[in-house]
Amino acid sequence: MTSSQPAETRTRGRSAQTATLAEIAREAGVSAPTVSKVLNGRADVAPATRSRVEELLRAHGYRRRRAEATRSPLIDLVFHELESAWAMEVIRGVENVARDAGLSVVLSESAGRLTPGRTWADQVAARRPHGVVLVLSGLDESGRALLTSRSIPFVVMDPAGDPGTDVPSVGATNWQGGLAATRHLVELGHTRIGAISGPSQMMCSRARMDGYRAALETGGLPVDPGLVMAGDFHHETGYRQGLALLRRPDRPTAVFAGNDLQALGLYEAARELGLRIPEDLSVVGFDDLPVARWVGPPLTTVRQPLTEMAEAAARLVLDLGKGEDPAAAATRVELATSLVVRSSTGAPPAGQ
Repeated sequence: MTSSQPAETRTRGRSAQTATLAEIAREAGVSAPTVSKVLNGRADVAPATRSRVEELLRAHGYRRRRAEATRSPLIDLVFHELESAWAMEVIRGVENVARDAGLSVVLSESAGRLTPGRTWADQVAARRPHGVVLVLSGLDESGRALLTSRSIPFVVMDPAGDPGTDVPSVGATNWQGGLAATRHLVELGHTRIGAISGPSQMMCSRARMDGYRAALETGGLPVDPGLVMAGDFHHETGYRQGLALLRRPDRPTAVFAGNDLQALGLYEAARELGLRIPEDLSVVGFDDLPVARWVGPPLTTVRQPLTEMAEAAARLVLDLGKGEDPAAAATRVELATSLVVRSSTGAPPAGQ
């Protein structure tokens, strides 16, 4: 028989450590094995029962004792999109750490969503990995509660939004990178400097554009909204928005492309319009993917230490798995970016 007393009242004054499966089962009106099935991500539980049990797990702040949480030798690596050389650098970093720890890496993609769906969460519960690294993504409250109740630590790499002070995360100095990229162009003498941003909902993209604006303002140049194009970090958008910028009668003499893939799309647009890089147009990217060194001309870009960031995220999630209280180890790790000057930037054309 279940108690009619609200869950919030029942849990008041009781520590999360004293909540047991038996208590949660009793309040949910199910057996302890059924609660265990929910914890383990088993599919043979009715949706309504699963929701009721998950709500009680959250209400109690239940966290499985580590002695009970038998783990598979895995790290879950979750991308919101898995389709570029950028992702390969991240995979390499997580693989480096996993290999040294005797673990394997499971890749999954949230199909462009910035938070993985419920199906993914159930699959992770069933896999019981050592930890989860989410890239350019995050977790909603129910997803965080699900992993916490199973004692599965997680870290967000390059979080899309503000992950909160209680969520461990690893990022880079995006604002400083945007500032350095644009300041380089200002110091070369450019006064009409365009930009192709990344997705507006991503924190890293907003920070890069804030750095771009700060460099213009400190250089005594106005920020012209007409020279700022919305992007999505994809090559095709760099090409399309590049054409729009370069066809303007007052076209920019330099463009901060927001990331390397968009910079490569901009290269294609410039070639189509008969513009030479850097004689007619200077281009700066962001990331320093391996291809940046081999395109013609080699791309000036901001180096984001992607492999090192991924290694830091993987080490952090494994360290969290060794501690008694993951919340106590929550931290924000931020690695430095640096400008890499190559051949895609130079002085503006004479008279411009």
